[in-house]
Amino acid sequence: MSRVGRTPIPLPSGVKLTIEPGYVVVSGPKGELNQNFDSTLTINVADGIVIVSCPEDSKQYKALHGLIRSLVANMITGVSQGFQKSLDLVGVGYRAQQSGEGVVLQVGLSHPVNIQPLPGVSLEVEGNNRIIVSGVDKQAVGQMAAQIRSTRKPNAYTGKGVRYAGEQVRLKPGKSAGRN
Repeated sequence: MSRVGRTPIPLPSGVKLTIEPGYVVVSGPKGELNQNFDSTLTINVADGIVIVSCPEDSKQYKALHGLIRSLVANMITGVSQGFQKSLDLVGVGYRAQQSGEGVVLQVGLSHPVNIQPLPGVSLEVEGNNRIIVSGVDKQAVGQMAAQIRSTRKPNAYTGKGVRYAGEQVRLKPGKSAGRN
């Protein structure tokens, strides 16, 4: 059995879990998510605790066991609390501006970059240089944040670009540092 897969998932109040063979639907105060899974695994709900169990101890089932448990746990967290990622724009003249549901970025290119959110994801600009990506689906929030970051990744020499909040960018020494 997978160590991750064995861990029980607490089901918060207000979250409803519907299980069909090979399909799970989780609904809560923030929205609803659904996921397909291998029907050989079983998901049980008892006394507000969700338990995922697998039929045998083969390598394939161990991997699926942990994966499905993590996906269900992320779905439960998403519909009850939601997920959020923050991005910072670092550089002279780098700024973000709210435009309807999307965001317009000025990141040192010859043109502004328009970014529209994925379905189920919301974008919010805080100040001039912070973007907050939030939603109920962890994968969609991470994908949207990665798309925004890919417009201008942090430069290895100056550190300018779009980075996750709290991300440490290791700067390389320039040409003159090699001459001693």
